[in-house]
Amino acid sequence: MSENGTPQPVSRKRTAGLTLAALGVVFGDIGTSPLYTVKECFSEFTGLKPIPDDVLGILSLITWALIIVVTLKYVMVVMRADNRGEGGVLALMALVSRRTEISARRRNVYLMLGMAGAALFYGDCLLTPAVSVLGAIEGLNVATPAAEEWVVPLALGVLIALFAAQKFGTGGVGRLFGPVTLVWFVVILILGLRQIAETPQVLIALSPHHAFRFIWHHGVVAFVALGAVTLAITAAAVASTTSGYSIHAGARRKNGFSSAGGSARSNAPWP
Repeated sequence: MSENGTPQPVSRKRTAGLTLAALGVVFGDIGTSPLYTVKECFSEFTGLKPIPDDVLGILSLITWALIIVVTLKYVMVVMRADNRGEGGVLALMALVSRRTEISARRRNVYLMLGMAGAALFYGDCLLTPAVSVLGAIEGLNVATPAAEEWVVPLALGVLIALFAAQKFGTGGVGRLFGPVTLVWFVVILILGLRQIAETPQVLIALSPHHAFRFIWHHGVVAFVALGAVTLAITAAAVASTTSGYSIHAGARRKNGFSSAGGSARSNAPWP
């Protein structure tokens, strides 16, 4: 921001850097979910076999789960509910608790709901990285069965390195994993287009008809399979929780420091 209070235009370079960092923080988990979702849908847990009809049914369920939960619920509704740019259950709980017309009893109810939501989120934070890393490294078994005994040690090493990197903060993690996530998305895009070109009939899974037919034919098994399908959308909560990083990082880079010496972060709900 200039001395007279007028905002300066954001450079394209800074915008691209922020976008790349947000890509690693917000979308990295969503982009790795397919590694283990399809595998678990056809595991001993469900008892399903990868026959064409069931494959189309599972793909249709995953596709429409992503459309309904991620696009409609989170992008169009949940992401619009924020506390001055901060997302997540605790941020919204703090926003509601500040309302003076709320009784003490209702405030305690919101507090308990916020604590329960935070507990579920932390549980997801512990489980999802382990499943994602393990699912990725298990792919080595496709190249050579001899790698099976190294799957667990390699997964532990990767997880230790990932959690050790947390000390650099969200910005540091975003700068590190943003390019990695971008390369990953490009790779799966190329591989996906190649597979679609070889088997174009898989596109009929975009029709919800196959999802309903799968549920109708399999009954209880379909309900069990939905438990595996939800693995594809567990990362959607991360997009809401980390919205504060993307919004406030953009505000700091756009406005800088005001003439009074206050930063763009000064309007945040917490110092």
